[in-house]
Amino acid sequence: MQFAMNLEYLEAEFFLSGATGLGLDSYAPGFSGGGPPPIGAQKANLDPLVRRIIEEMGYQQMGNIRTMVETVGGIRRPLIDLTRVNWGIIFNRALKTTLIPPFNPYENSLNFLLAAYTMPYLAQVSYVNSIPSLTTNSPSLFLAAKLLAIKAGQSAVLRALLYPKATQLVPPYNFTVREFTKAISQLTNDLGKCGIKSEGILLANTTLGAENRTTSNVLSADANSLSYARTEPEMLRIVYGTGNEHLSGGFFPLGANGKIARSHLLI
Repeated sequence: MQFAMNLEYLEAEFFLSGATGLGLDSYAPGFSGGGPPPIGAQKANLDPLVRRIIEEMGYQQMGNIRTMVETVGGIRRPLIDLTRVNWGIIFNRALKTTLIPPFNPYENSLNFLLAAYTMPYLAQVSYVNSIPSLTTNSPSLFLAAKLLAIKAGQSAVLRALLYPKATQLVPPYNFTVREFTKAISQLTNDLGKCGIKSEGILLANTTLGAENRTTSNVLSADANSLSYARTEPEMLRIVYGTGNEHLSGGFFPLGANGKIARSHLLI
């Protein structure tokens, strides 16, 4: 559960800053556990609808972190890199090209939604993985189940916002929203080294669709329409952007925090 707090911090800082221009320290100064503030987070140029939704998700993150600290104890917030440079590197890797101009998630609502696309989902699949190992009827189990519900909801909302735009180009690039989501999902699969556990919002054929009957993919799920799960090493490979749970980078340049994350890190 403390391992998942790294992802909760990542979401909180990105959503709060993107919607309001203020990070977690401005709203809840004691929530960081003494960790450093994120770098590069900024207010995004969001339309009123998206801004309201992202702001709500940011506040949800605050409540989630508060409850986790009270239930299982907190961790020190890791250094989080939300700079445009880092985002540009991530999207260049996903699209396998050099985007000109570099991808900037703070430029507009569509870019921000694409950047936020996998964040709640990563937390979701992390909770799915952790629940079977938690003690029956323990406070941690109940909390994980509740957090899983929120992450699944957040992920569904973001995917639903992107789905109607699937065939639209993402200005000024020659890639559609569908191609962006497919590329981002494929990058997480490649980095995680665990097969297909993330899918774009529109499929090339019905092979991965619900009951093999649809190419629409508003919810990413397995062959039985159940949520995928990712282990802690898989998650670290993805958020570090290195494909190696022992080598930090990406969103966490100094590594994630907590006993599990630090045990994997090569110091």
